[in-house]
Amino acid sequence: MSRQEQLSKVKIFSGLTDEGLRLLAETSVEEAYPAGATIFEQGSIGNRLFLILVGRVRIGRTMPGIGEEALAVLDAGDVFGEMALLDEATRSADAIAQENCVLLSVTKDQFEDLLFLHKDLAYEVLWNVIRTLIRRLRATNEKVQFLSITDKF
Repeated sequence: MSRQEQLSKVKIFSGLTDEGLRLLAETSVEEAYPAGATIFEQGSIGNRLFLILVGRVRIGRTMPGIGEEALAVLDAGDVFGEMALLDEATRSADAIAQENCVLLSVTKDQFEDLLFLHKDLAYEVLWNVIRTLIRRLRATNEKVQFLSITDKF
């Protein structure tokens, strides 16, 4: 499957034109990580998003006195690290290769240049990013509600 076809299956890139997908594919870089490798750490500077082509990635945070709290385990086709493209804050969690992974990455600079030059692409991508973040916020709200009901807060 081509990079363009792989990107077309990603939620935040759904609905993009073939030309938009081609432009995005041209800016992406393929990277491999062995199982257990750290892709990025909480507190590090975020400068790119990742798309999982092969494998699984665990997103988690280290909680003092408790250890790692897994927030999500992501599969092929999922995107992570997109918050780094939208703000200047540091990474909010760790990303660890749960198994051998092949990822596509797009840097913040490349992404911003692409969206600046192609406003129609920017509109579609940013709305898709907003929908993704809303889904994740709803999942977090449900987890917080569950923890408060079960007195695990």
